[in-house]
Amino acid sequence: MAPSGPAPQKKSALGEFFGSSIAQKYIVAITGLLLVLFVIVHLVGNLQMFAGQDAVNQYAVMLRSMGPLLWVARIGLIVIFVLHVSTAFRLYRRNRAARPTAYVTQSTVQASIASRTMIFSGSFVFLYIIGHLLHLTFGLVLPEHAHLVDSMGRHDVYSMVVLGFQNKLVSFFYIAAMLVLWSHLRHGISSMFQTVGVRCPRVAPFTDQLGPLLATVIVVGYIAIPLGVLAGIIALPPGVTP
Repeated sequence: MAPSGPAPQKKSALGEFFGSSIAQKYIVAITGLLLVLFVIVHLVGNLQMFAGQDAVNQYAVMLRSMGPLLWVARIGLIVIFVLHVSTAFRLYRRNRAARPTAYVTQSTVQASIASRTMIFSGSFVFLYIIGHLLHLTFGLVLPEHAHLVDSMGRHDVYSMVVLGFQNKLVSFFYIAAMLVLWSHLRHGISSMFQTVGVRCPRVAPFTDQLGPLLATVIVVGYIAIPLGVLAGIIALPPGVTP
């Protein structure tokens, strides 16, 4: 007797590969690498706050002169970020489904707090990025600072950032987000080498230390900006008032 109903469709070899945990780990690792590179480039631009108003505002003009290319880069970055987050969530859910009942005694010798909270630190950073964009890109947070212009008629990004970080609540949230980012990068960078097969015994001591070192350098650089504002090292130019 012939079976009723349509025959189940087989997945293609390519579909099975991209649906596998191995492929998804590679996607998380590669997109994570691209995001780390962006974080470093973004930091280099942000550190111009220590060079003063003219340097920052001229840098902003240079970015805007890219026109459509800037939006292509932004959209590409959003796609990479969404792919990174969504794939990480799928892996997290798959791992939880494979082990629905928690172990009676959890072994945490090999698993650091950072590694066990990656999904939560990543989620917090995601929320921070939304707030950061609403503040400094779209001007919806503290909108009274969004339309400042300098003496040359340029959008006064420098003063906008200073006024924002003079708000202690904004600085606190920013610094807290950077500390969470440190936890995420500290484990993520090191595990990325293991995922792509670079972590062999000969280079393992280097790759294991690179994650914490690079994460610390990046986060110290970012935190230096609000701390510089609060300490008065990065100050408003003459003529600009809170």
